[in-house]
Amino acid sequence: MVTFRKATEKDVSDLSKRFLQFLEDKKSKIDQENVARFGVPEEYVREALADETLIRAAASGKAVFHVGLENNEVVGFAQTVQRDTRNTELDRIVVFPAHERRGIGTRLLQQVIMDEQKKGTKTIAVNAGKEETHARRFYEKNGFKLIKETTIDAPWGEKLNIAVYKLQLTAS
Repeated sequence: MVTFRKATEKDVSDLSKRFLQFLEDKKSKIDQENVARFGVPEEYVREALADETLIRAAASGKAVFHVGLENNEVVGFAQTVQRDTRNTELDRIVVFPAHERRGIGTRLLQQVIMDEQKKGTKTIAVNAGKEETHARRFYEKNGFKLIKETTIDAPWGEKLNIAVYKLQLTAS
């Protein structure tokens, strides 16, 4: 049985280790769909997912991690970043490959939505790659509305074609 909760510091540390292990295998689904597809340099990924980076983000109070755990092992997570008192960005939601297609991503998203509603957040925004049809269907199925498709400059110097979605939690 999978349980869901806000991540502890230990959960965040375990998450970092687990994610970086998946990225060691350059043919893994995690690496192919989250790194290679977008041309993200390995050093950028290692820094962004380093234990210290994630713990610092969680400690700042702006980033919140939700985890799905099975037998005390992280099987998926969602990370949000508070943009201001009214708006949150769903920065990433990942279910590790052996645990996909079990509703874990949907449950993680539900946890995020409940948490944000309790905080009084008005909207949750999320970006998906323009060609990421699976992710886009997931967000649309869960009530997110397409706001626009655009091209952005990624922090590592590439241009990314993205679809911007928003979920309205309360009236503006």
